Amino acid sequence: MSMTQQAEPAVGTPPAPGPRESDGRTRERPLALRVLARPEVGVFLGAVAVFVFFFVAAPSVRQGGSMATVLYQSSTIGIMALPVALLMIGGEFDLSAGVAVITSALTASMLAYQLTMNVWVGVIVALIVSLAVGAFNGWMVVRTGLPSFLVTLGTFLILQGVNLAVTKLVTGNVATDDISNMDGFDQARKIFASSVDIGGVEVKITVFYWLVFAALATWVLLRTKYGNWVFAVGGNKDSARAVGVPVTFTKVSLFMLVGFGAWFVGMHQLFSFNTVQSGEGVGQELIYISAAVIGGCLLTGGYGSAIGPVFGAFMFGMVNQGIVFAGWNPDWFKAFLGVMLLGAVLINLWVQRTATRR
Repeated sequence: MSMTQQAEPAVGTPPAPGPRESDGRTRERPLALRVLARPEVGVFLGAVAVFVFFFVAAPSVRQGGSMATVLYQSSTIGIMALPVALLMIGGEFDLSAGVAVITSALTASMLAYQLTMNVWVGVIVALIVSLAVGAFNGWMVVRTGLPSFLVTLGTFLILQGVNLAVTKLVTGNVATDDISNMDGFDQARKIFASSVDIGGVEVKITVFYWLVFAALATWVLLRTKYGNWVFAVGGNKDSARAVGVPVTFTKVSLFMLVGFGAWFVGMHQLFSFNTVQSGEGVGQELIYISAAVIGGCLLTGGYGSAIGPVFGAFMFGMVNQGIVFAGWNPDWFKAFLGVMLLGAVLINLWVQRTATRR
């Protein structure tokens, strides 16, 4: 008789625990990739490279006064680049930002001088005008659905023509009259155009405003509901509206922030030089937008930071003044800017692809 043996399950100790297998979807990305995913990393590395280059090529850059000049040049760009960057994160951009600065300065100067009023009256009216220009741009974009490129291009041409025509009509010249002897000028100059002595080096107050505004913008973007709205409307405004984001308010307020920046820089220029040339400002809008793009903001919206444009503005200031300190032909400035812009776009593209690569 044949007997069939049936195998019994072996009884033993359970296997030692080993590393869990992952399908890749829940795996945490390495720290290096998470750092590279930040939009300001590429421009930070670029700013360091530009600084080191001119630190070696132009020995005078190493002096405290020279660096103060670089920071001042950077701050006048950076203060405007910040609201422009926020607007770009929100999916729009403003071509009228450059001439809006001059519009603000002209308004304050001519109103105070021609009506013989305290300069603070002109400053307040200029703020109202600047905010109104921003609100108009935002309202037109939202109301008509036209690209902000077309709307703000129209505003750019309007402001450029009004700046020249009204200044000639009122003053009989292309520049405003000197307001340095008017009531309130000294107080306004201390707020908008004074300097702070640090270790024997005169640092313009705009440098401190620039850093404070950057810190405030960073906090708003990363820690407030409004910051979430900005990213949401820049990513997909229809989806944002569907989940309750006030798209109209967000976009209009972003354009008004650009107006506020234009007012602030305009007041600085007015109280620094006592007078304003009505034909200035053309082309500056491209500098502001370029600083934001170099800082990691995408033209398509929904991506960027407030710290990136700080480094982008610093690169502009470093190149602008570094060429002078190195004794080179300043005509090369725009060529350097073009190289920086293309380089930044390529670096940002590489950083994004590297950060999202599995």
